[in-house]
Amino acid sequence: MTVASASAQTSSSALNTGVVRQFMHAFNAHDAQAMATLVTDDIRWLSVRGVDMAIELEGKTALSAGMAEYFKACTSCRAELRGVVSSNERVSAVEVARWQSSRGPQSQQSMVVYEFSDGLIRAVY
Repeated sequence: MTVASASAQTSSSALNTGVVRQFMHAFNAHDAQAMATLVTDDIRWLSVRGVDMAIELEGKTALSAGMAEYFKACTSCRAELRGVVSSNERVSAVEVARWQSSRGPQSQQSMVVYEFSDGLIRAVY
C-alpha cells in the first residue's frame, strides 16, 4: 500500500465516522429528514436475528417515514455509540439505546454496522 492510498483510506474512514456521528445526532434530535440526507436512495435497514437477516426498511423514503413513526411512538428514545471502529467501507460500534417505559428507564446494547457508498450510508445492520 502506498502512502497516498493509506492516506486516502484514513481520510475516507474518518469521513465515514463523521457521517455516522451526524446520523446519530439526527437520530437523537428525532430528525428523520436529516437522517435521510446521510443515506443512499436505496438504503437498507436490516435486522439480524441469529443467522437470519431481514430487511426492515428499504429506500430513503421508507427510512424517513419509518423513523418519523418510530420517533412518534418512542419520544424518549436516544442512542450513543461506543467503541467505534471504521474502515474504508464500514463503521461498526456498540450502540447503547435508552428510553423511558412505564417500568422506568430502559436500555439495551447491540452491535451496529454502517456500510458506505460514495460517502453515504447504504446499509445499517
